[in-house]
Amino acid sequence: MGEFWPVSDVLAHLSGTWRTERSVHDLASGDTGTFTGTTVFSPLDGGGLLHRESGTFAWRGVARPAERTLRFLPAATPGAADVRFADGRPFHDVDLRTGQHTADHPCAADLYRGEYTVSDADRWRTVWRVAGPAKDLLLRTDYTRVG
Repeated sequence: MGEFWPVSDVLAHLSGTWRTERSVHDLASGDTGTFTGTTVFSPLDGGGLLHRESGTFAWRGVARPAERTLRFLPAATPGAADVRFADGRPFHDVDLRTGQHTADHPCAADLYRGEYTVSDADRWRTVWRVAGPAKDLLLRTDYTRVG
């Protein structure tokens, strides 16, 4: 992705359904996997969006259903959001006013560093590098608006 596409209202931009394609690379073992499915951002009572991802995760030749849920809550500026796990624990912030954002999330001794990039109204990507004693991963996810 070259140029970035600024987002003035992140919650309005993300709202709706996205085709989701993720590659997972274990840098320590060399194993690779994929996730293919959809992510739906729907309104939350009280403001924000519920992020529901569902699809198929294939790892080491085995494909199985996979899903996750996050909450994207309003931040001080419409271009940003406070991202939380489904149970309300903090995950990271995201600010897409420039079309690009880097977020960190410490998890035990590992560090998750994610880069969000928006290329246009209908395509965005996250690249997460997970490094530490327990994990050594690279996760690249492409989102394409459906409809």
